[in-house]
Amino acid sequence: MPPPVAKPIKRKRQTKATTVTRMLRRTKGASIAEIVKATDWQPHSCRAFLTGVRKSGDTVIKEQRSDRSLAYRISGTASSEQIR
Repeated sequence: MPPPVAKPIKRKRQTKATTVTRMLRRTKGASIAEIVKATDWQPHSCRAFLTGVRKSGDTVIKEQRSDRSLAYRISGTASSEQIR
């Protein structure tokens, strides 16, 4: 009788949308440039994704970082300028 074979671990496929959502949930959020680099999307596609996140019911906050760049993040409460 052959030895038992371990079953491979089934992982959910990491999508670009999941990657961006995780980036947006970070405390520091994510800039458009960071999202472009992580996904190879065009900047207008990144902004469209942010619109979709907002339309799904999440609050998207736009904040200016100390280096003067803009960062977007998903938050339960609006503490800065909310994207409309």
